[in-house]
Amino acid sequence: MAYVVPVPSTPSLAVSNGQRFPIRRVFCVGRNYAKHAAEMGASGERGAAPMIFCKPADAVVDASSGAEIAYPPKTEKLHHEVELAVAISSGGRDIPVDQAMGHVYGYGVALDLTLRDLQEKAKAKGHPWDWAKGFDRSAPVSALVPAADMGHPQAGRVWLEVDGALRQEGDLDDQIWSVAEVIAAISEHVELKAGDLILTGTPSGVGPLVKGSVVRAGIDGVGEMGITVV
Repeated sequence: MAYVVPVPSTPSLAVSNGQRFPIRRVFCVGRNYAKHAAEMGASGERGAAPMIFCKPADAVVDASSGAEIAYPPKTEKLHHEVELAVAISSGGRDIPVDQAMGHVYGYGVALDLTLRDLQEKAKAKGHPWDWAKGFDRSAPVSALVPAADMGHPQAGRVWLEVDGALRQEGDLDDQIWSVAEVIAAISEHVELKAGDLILTGTPSGVGPLVKGSVVRAGIDGVGEMGITVV
């Protein structure tokens, strides 16, 4: 088939076995840790459904060997949020919770970088958050580890350091919505497919990054990753 413009390349992530995982869509869970919800001025209680937003697939950055992230324009509040990344290997609609984990390929450590000042302005006006969440290179992710090799983590320390100082710390078992429940909830609205990536929310302690910030983040039993803001 002849295309009128060059076909865009497929964003992808490294896998610990030497293969690559192609990225189709990126779903993110907001306010999935009670203490983080509270620091954002929201309720930390379980609601009727998890709050989901999206990032473009090409916002994903392979940070398996570290990555440089340029400080974005139009903001004075670039914030870090460390999260568990869940890679989907098969999809469907209306996936039952008790079958959801069978659709998971593997896991990684991700950053949901956020332009907090733009997000706050959008919230105040009742506008979408797209510019605050979906900007270029806003989702650095570590190499993925297949669930076949590591199992499905239910608990584990989640942490992030900036310039060697601890900023964020929590545990996967603090999540309000489990991975299985998030997969089931998303599949009620859209058909999940292989290549989809889910970022499952961040613990409290989110804060600013500046040019020159060196970030290290990890999840016990999953992995570590790092970026430098340039």
